[in-house]
Amino acid sequence: MNSHFYKQQFEDLLASMLALGASDMHGSVDVYPVFRIQGELLEQNQLPVLERGTLKGMAEALLSAEQFEHLTTQRSCDLGYSNGVGERFRLNFYFERGGLAFAVRALNNAFCTFEELRLPAQLEAIAGQKDGLVLVTGTTGSGKSTTLASMINKINEERACHILTIEDPIEFVHPNKRSVVHQREVGEDVLSFADAIRSAMREDPDVMLLGEMRDLETMHAAITAAETGHLVFATLHTNDAVGVIDRLVGMFPGNLQNTVRQQLSMSLRAVVTQILVPSADGSGRVPVNEILMVNGAVSNLIREKNSAQIRSVMETGRSQGNQTLEYALALRVKDKLITYEKALQLTYRKEQFENALKVLNR
Repeated sequence: MNSHFYKQQFEDLLASMLALGASDMHGSVDVYPVFRIQGELLEQNQLPVLERGTLKGMAEALLSAEQFEHLTTQRSCDLGYSNGVGERFRLNFYFERGGLAFAVRALNNAFCTFEELRLPAQLEAIAGQKDGLVLVTGTTGSGKSTTLASMINKINEERACHILTIEDPIEFVHPNKRSVVHQREVGEDVLSFADAIRSAMREDPDVMLLGEMRDLETMHAAITAAETGHLVFATLHTNDAVGVIDRLVGMFPGNLQNTVRQQLSMSLRAVVTQILVPSADGSGRVPVNEILMVNGAVSNLIREKNSAQIRSVMETGRSQGNQTLEYALALRVKDKLITYEKALQLTYRKEQFENALKVLNR
């Protein structure tokens, strides 16, 4: 069978995925496709079982020769993909138990406003920063990419500047609006994140989006770029706004940690942590955001290795945009967007959540 046949089979799966409102699809040898719908994984037994030859045919049809070679040697390969009508997806082909498998994430390239995504108003102020490092953190599937795309789109619509994104793969395609936007894909346009950041210093960017900080070299380059007058957005896989600082510093060798801590104290502007919670009415999922806005007091605490006190600043500094997870959960419960029971499951600080809810309901 030719590549067109397997590509069409894959596109049919994508169409089924979108028709059912799935955010993700998983495929592996001799099982039915599995869709993630409103956060729940559901086997699609109305679709054909994926056979070994079918998965291999799909990989060969969708990947370039270089990508297929990478899959064969490195045992996994990421790529961005547009279907026949221009809808965007993020694909990962990989091996498991000796057979091919894939994971697909649907990407809605129609940029939504913060209000449409139900994101907190503080993100507008964060998008308006002129320089420094902004970290958007959360587990896989927490909507980080969508939130970042909305922030970049807002800058694109409102500021005449040069935006450079470095991604693996490119997820959301940003056309030029008021800004000039260039998007580089690791493996396609540049060899590595660190290489892309280093060369970016000669490409006159005002704003940089770094898809993920995966290694020390990339982290160091991102922090340095933020120090030198650029606004840098980056993601990390953590679910605690305060803990991300110590985790980031702790990933560096001991002899560099003080220097990195000093750099972060001067360059970090905000940390936004996001989780997606099933809505109370069952219609979808609602973002819940913990937000740390870095001011002089927080900078000093970072510099003095006193991260434990940062949470106190967050709890008492809501007027400056700070928001603990407990307060964010209480806000969603008060507005009847998520259930009280679900919020209780998501917090390790039940007393603070209960107190925040009492204050909000006065």
